[in-house]
Amino acid sequence: MTALHRLQAELGAIVSVDPGDLAAARIDKSGWQAFGMPLALVAATSALQVQTTLRIASEFGVPVVTRGAGTGLAGGACGTDGSIVLSLAGMNRILEIRPQDELAVVEPGVINQDLNDALAPHGLWFAPDPASKAISTIGGNIATNAGGLLCAKYGVTREAVLALTVVLADGSLLEMGHRSVKGVTGYDLTALFTGSEGTLGVIVGATVRTPARPTGAVSTIGAVFADVASAAAASASITAARLRPAVMELLDPSALRAIAGYLGPDNMAGLPLGHGAFLLLQTDGPLARVEAEAALRILREAGGDAELSTDRESGEQLLAIRRAMHPALAAQGEVLIEDVSVPRSRMAEMFEEIARISERTGVTIPTVAHAGDGNLHPNFVIPFDPDKAADAPLVPEHIWAAADELFRAALALGGTLTGEHGVGVLKQRWLIDELGETSFGLQRQLKAVFDPQGILNPGVMFAAAK
Repeated sequence: MTALHRLQAELGAIVSVDPGDLAAARIDKSGWQAFGMPLALVAATSALQVQTTLRIASEFGVPVVTRGAGTGLAGGACGTDGSIVLSLAGMNRILEIRPQDELAVVEPGVINQDLNDALAPHGLWFAPDPASKAISTIGGNIATNAGGLLCAKYGVTREAVLALTVVLADGSLLEMGHRSVKGVTGYDLTALFTGSEGTLGVIVGATVRTPARPTGAVSTIGAVFADVASAAAASASITAARLRPAVMELLDPSALRAIAGYLGPDNMAGLPLGHGAFLLLQTDGPLARVEAEAALRILREAGGDAELSTDRESGEQLLAIRRAMHPALAAQGEVLIEDVSVPRSRMAEMFEEIARISERTGVTIPTVAHAGDGNLHPNFVIPFDPDKAADAPLVPEHIWAAADELFRAALALGGTLTGEHGVGVLKQRWLIDELGETSFGLQRQLKAVFDPQGILNPGVMFAAAK
């Protein structure tokens, strides 16, 4: 009996071999498309079904690619040739909300925004705020250690995870973490699995922190600078002044042009289009106005044309402009959405490096940054080409050459290849450059402890075994 026959015999209708289902599971929001065709798609709705899937996969040595909403940006959840795609989107129950302990217990397929909607009546929230929060799942957030607009003040996903329930490669169930605020018993496997991109086990449950949502009015500042390096330097001055805005986002002139073309100039709140950079800053909590006024002085002293508003509606309008960045670029072609981070004090240098790379290669690189934490998103747009050969690579080699320069520039500035998207498939070739030989080797050994056959997401982060 084959692995497919066993899956069908033990799991029945949740196993699909429909060509449309299999083809859809080969891609994610990065545009990456895995080669070949998966063996089957298993749409699990329970931990027991996940255990059965992995037990069969382990017995037959079949690769397993775990998938949530498919919103990843690094090719890390794309069904490879001959693999079992294990979809957790149907495991979407909020099992418990415990306001007195400020925590919630959820299944991995719960949508980020749906959890926050359920928490709102209790005055609580799940703080991680990826741009995809309306469609991305908590399991995916945890698997990639997702960040977002608010993480400079409220932390990335790792800070929000208390405990996990994981199915290991052989189908066994592992509980890790705790429900208490503190807990330092043994190695911190919860932190290890957060950001492991499905390479160590399959997350089937999570206990997450749900602190009190900030209340009161917010204050929003929009500041225009002559160039993006000046705006980046000004944002670093905000951090150096020990101010912690909830949001601090930076858009370069190329990004503003793209958004204006998508939304229309009349929906750009009077922002400059192509001849200046825009820094958006928002403070919250009881000291929102005081912090905003201090930030306003710093921005003006740095040469910014800055205005402060306490009107929540205008603040949301500016945030909507920022959130339109990726849809605006996607309307122009396929987009390689990149993700590097540098120390906040060196962000201006990174923008200058991006400008030099763009000029030298002739590749336009619209860039937006989470300026509060030094996380930049340079974007490479590949225009739609109706004459493109079916077997042509999604990303041309000249784009990868420019990206290679960009990654090496970030590392040279003391930064990292990825701040929130993960390594996935797309950045695998540069991983050893950041980690070094010793760390790279130890991490491969660590994966082998949890996944001795190498069946979990092979090719993600580390090259698949030959």
